[in-house]
Amino acid sequence: MRHLLAALLCLTLAPAAHAQSALVFAAASLKEALDEVASTFAMGRAGRVDVSYAASSALARQIERGAPADIFISADTDWIDYVEQRGLAAPGTRRNLLANDLVLIAPAASQVRVKLAPGVDLAAALGKGRLAMADPESVPAGKYGRAALTSLGAWKGVEGRVAPSETVRAALALVARGEAPLGVVYRTDALAEKGVRIVDAFPAASHPPIVYPVVLLKRSSSPVARAFEGYLASPDARAIFERHGFRMP
Repeated sequence: MRHLLAALLCLTLAPAAHAQSALVFAAASLKEALDEVASTFAMGRAGRVDVSYAASSALARQIERGAPADIFISADTDWIDYVEQRGLAAPGTRRNLLANDLVLIAPAASQVRVKLAPGVDLAAALGKGRLAMADPESVPAGKYGRAALTSLGAWKGVEGRVAPSETVRAALALVARGEAPLGVVYRTDALAEKGVRIVDAFPAASHPPIVYPVVLLKRSSSPVARAFEGYLASPDARAIFERHGFRMP
C-alpha cells in the first residue's frame, strides 16, 4: 500500500515540479553566453532553467528519441528543420535568435599568419599539423567551415588533414592545447578561450549566414519555458549575447 501511495504522489508532483523548471537543448557554442542569460533570468523569479549543450545534430536526434527538452536552440537552420519536419516543434514559435561569424584560430603563442582570400594555401600554413574543426558531415560549425574553405579553393588541400570533432568546442580545445596548429571555429568561441588567437575571419560571402534559430518544443507544458523563450529576445538578454560576441540576425 505504501508503494502505491508513493507512486501516486510522484505522479501528482511531477507535473508541478516540471512547471517550475525548463530544460533547454542548445548548441555547444552558446555555453558562456546562455549560461549567463539563464542565470539572469532566474534572479528574482520562481523557476529554474537548466541547459544541456552538445552538437546541434546530436540534440535534434535526442529530441526525436523523446528527450524531455522544452526549448531547442540550434547553430543552423538544418537541425531546426529536422525537428519541425517530424512534428516536434510548437507551431509559430520558431525565430532566428542570433548570428555569428567564422574565424581561423591558432594557439595564442603561435606566430602563423594567414590571409583568408581566394586561393589561400592553408595546407602550407598547417605544416605537418592537422586542421581542427567540427565534423563537416553533421555539425553546423564544420559544415560552415567546409563551405567557406571550398569557396576559397582551399578545401581539397586540407580535406585529408582535418581533425574532426563532435562539437566546435572540442575543436577549440585542440588548438588551445597546441594539439592542432590551426582551427576553424565561431568568433564567439575564440573570444571565450584565452589559449587561442584569431588569425583571420572568413569572408561572410564564403559560407551561408550563421544563424541560431530557437523553437519551443510541442511536448513542453512548462510556463517557465514559455517565459524564458520570450526572455531570450529581451534587451537584457540581447546585451549579454552581444557582450559575448554574438550579433543579432
